[in-house]
Amino acid sequence: MSQLHQGAKWVFRLNAYSRFGFIFLILFYVLIFRIVGRNFYSSIFQNSLELVILIIGLLCLIILTAEIYARMSYNRFLYEITNDGIKIEQGIIWKKYSSIPYERVQNVDIQRGIIARMFGFSTVQIETAGQSGAGSHYGFRFGRRGNRQQKSEGYLPAIEMGGAEQIRTFVMKKIKQTHKDSGM
Repeated sequence: MSQLHQGAKWVFRLNAYSRFGFIFLILFYVLIFRIVGRNFYSSIFQNSLELVILIIGLLCLIILTAEIYARMSYNRFLYEITNDGIKIEQGIIWKKYSSIPYERVQNVDIQRGIIARMFGFSTVQIETAGQSGAGSHYGFRFGRRGNRQQKSEGYLPAIEMGGAEQIRTFVMKKIKQTHKDSGM
C-alpha cells in the first residue's frame, strides 16, 4: 500500500488546529469562568503574567496535540490502486477500510488548493455511484465560494501532482474498460 505525499501532514495539521483549538477554547472557558469561579477571573487580570502564561500553555497544548494528530493520521492513511479497484485504509483509533470497485466509480476529480500548490501535491476525489457523502471521518471540506461539501468516498487528500494525473488516467481507463465489458 502507498502512503500520501508529505504535504498531507499539513492538511491533517490544519484540520487538527480547527478541531482541537475549538475544544481547548471551550475547556479554557469552562476552567476559568465556571470551575475556578469569578473571583479567579478578577484576580487573573490583576496579574496579567499568569493570564499570558495560561494562554501560551494552551497554545502549546493545541500545537502539540495537532502535531501528534497530524503524524498519526499521516502514518495511518494508506491507499492502493489495484486492477480490481481502489483500497483505502485510514483512522487512528477507529480504522476504516474502503474498497471501491471500478464499476461504482463515476468520476475522478483532481483539486489543487493554495496549500497543495505550495507543497506540490493534489487532492484526488473519486466519486462513486450511490455515494452517501459520509465517506470520510474527516468531516466537511470547503469547496468553491466557501460552500460546505461532504467528501467523496474515495478521498485521497495529498497525492504527488504527477501521481494524481496517473491515478486519474488509470482509473478512467478502467472505468471505460469495465463499462465496455459489461455492455453499457
